[in-house]
Amino acid sequence: MELDPLLLSRIQFGFVVSFHAIFPVFTIGLASYIAVLEGLFFKTGNPIWSKLSRFWTQVFAVVFGMGVVTGIVMAFQFGTNWSNFAQSSANFLGPVLSYEVVTAFFLEATFLGVLLFGRDKVPKGVHLFAAIMVAVGTFISSFWILSANSWMQTPAGVEFRDGAVFVTSWMEALFNPSFPYRFAHTVMASFLTGGFVVAGVSAWYLLRKREVEANKKALSMCLWMLLFLAPAQVWVGDLHGLNTLEHQPVKVSAMEGLWETDTNVPLLLFAIPDQANQTNHLEIGIPNLASFILTHDWAGEVPGMNEVAVEEQPPVGIVFWAFRIMVSIGLLMVAFAIAGLFLRRGGRFAEAPWFLKGLTYMSITPFIAVVAGWFVTEVGRYPWLVWGQMTLAEGLTPSLTGGMALFTLIGYVLVYALVFAAGVYYLMRLFQVGMEDSHTSDHIDEPQSAKRPWSGADVTLEAGGR
Repeated sequence: MELDPLLLSRIQFGFVVSFHAIFPVFTIGLASYIAVLEGLFFKTGNPIWSKLSRFWTQVFAVVFGMGVVTGIVMAFQFGTNWSNFAQSSANFLGPVLSYEVVTAFFLEATFLGVLLFGRDKVPKGVHLFAAIMVAVGTFISSFWILSANSWMQTPAGVEFRDGAVFVTSWMEALFNPSFPYRFAHTVMASFLTGGFVVAGVSAWYLLRKREVEANKKALSMCLWMLLFLAPAQVWVGDLHGLNTLEHQPVKVSAMEGLWETDTNVPLLLFAIPDQANQTNHLEIGIPNLASFILTHDWAGEVPGMNEVAVEEQPPVGIVFWAFRIMVSIGLLMVAFAIAGLFLRRGGRFAEAPWFLKGLTYMSITPFIAVVAGWFVTEVGRYPWLVWGQMTLAEGLTPSLTGGMALFTLIGYVLVYALVFAAGVYYLMRLFQVGMEDSHTSDHIDEPQSAKRPWSGADVTLEAGGR
C-alpha cells in the first residue's frame, strides 16, 4: 500500500498541535490567576494567598515545561513537511514567529525563574512584578500565534506574487478580519480552562477535607469568574461564528451539516453526515433556529456546501461533531457556573458532594473543548493552507515521502507519550502532596536552583516525602 505523505503530514501536524495546545491554553489562565493571588498577598499579607500561589506556581512550572517541550518541534515541521508553505509565507510568518520568541517566550522564561525561586528572597513587590510579567508574557505569546493563525484563515495586508507573500500593510496583516474574534474566544477559553481546573482541584481537596479554608477561597474565586465568563464565552463564540460565516461560509456549512443553500434552516442536534452522497441521515433538529442564530432572521438564508466544488469541501463529519462537542461542553460550563451561584447561600457550594464531584470531573472538559474547537477551526478550512490562496497539497515539501512522514509521526507519538506520562506523574504527585504547611518551601533547608523546567516542582515533592 502506497503511503500518502500529504495525509500523514496532516495527521502529524494535527497530532502535534492538538497535543501542544492544551498546555498553553491552561498556562495563560493559570498565570493570570497566580498574579491575582500574588496581588492579594501583597495587599493583605494573608498567608492563605501565598500558600495558594506557591501551590499553583508549582503546577504552572510542570505544565509550562510540557508546553515548551511539545511546542518546539512545531516550527521544525514547517521546514520538514511544509517547506513550500514556509518559503512562500516567510516574509510574514518569519518575523511574526520571531517576535513571539523575542517578546513573549524570553519574558516568560526570565520572570518565571524569579516567580519560582525568588519567593522570600526578593521583595514582595518584585515577586508580584514577576508574576504579572509572566502573565503578560502569556498574552503577548498568544497575540502573535493567534495573529499568524488568523492570517492563514483570513489573509489580509499581503500580496501573492510569483507564489510568494509580500506584506503591503503590517497592521492589516496582523489585525486581519478574524483575529479579534479568534483572540477573544481563545483567551476566554484559557480563563475558563484555568478556572475549571483550579475549581476542580479545589473541589477534590474539599471532598477530602484538606486545607478547607484555602480551597474554599480558591473555589469561591473561580465560581465568581466562571459565572461571568462562561455565558460571555457563548456570546463571543456567536460573534466568532458570524465572522466565520462572512469570510469562510463553507466552514459554517460543515459546522451546521448543511449541504444545500436554504432558508428556514433547522439547528441540527444530531445527524450522521454522508459526504459521499451529500446528505445527512437520522436528522434531529430545532426548526429555523440555525437561520436565526446565523442571520438573526428566522427565515434567513444560510449557504450550503453546494456553494463550492466537492474537492473544496472539508471533512464534514469531523467538523460537524467537533462543533457539537465544543458547544455542549460550553453549555455545561454555564450550567455549573449558575449552579454555583444558587449554592452560595450558606456556603453550600463548598459542601454539596454532588457539586464538588461534578466540578472534579469538569476539570477535564475544557481541554476536550479546546481540542474540539481547534478541529473545527483547522479541519474546517480544508483544503486551504492559506484560505483561498494556497492548498495543503501546494504547501507540502516536494521531496517528502510517505515513509518519511510515517517514521516521524511514530516518533512524535512515542516521545509525546513519554512527555505526557512524565508530566502527569509529576502533577499527580503535586496534587497528592497538596499545600499543607509542612510541605511548603518555608521548611526546605536549601532551596534548589532552576536546572530544568520542572525543578521547581521537585522542591515540594521532596518536601512531601520527608
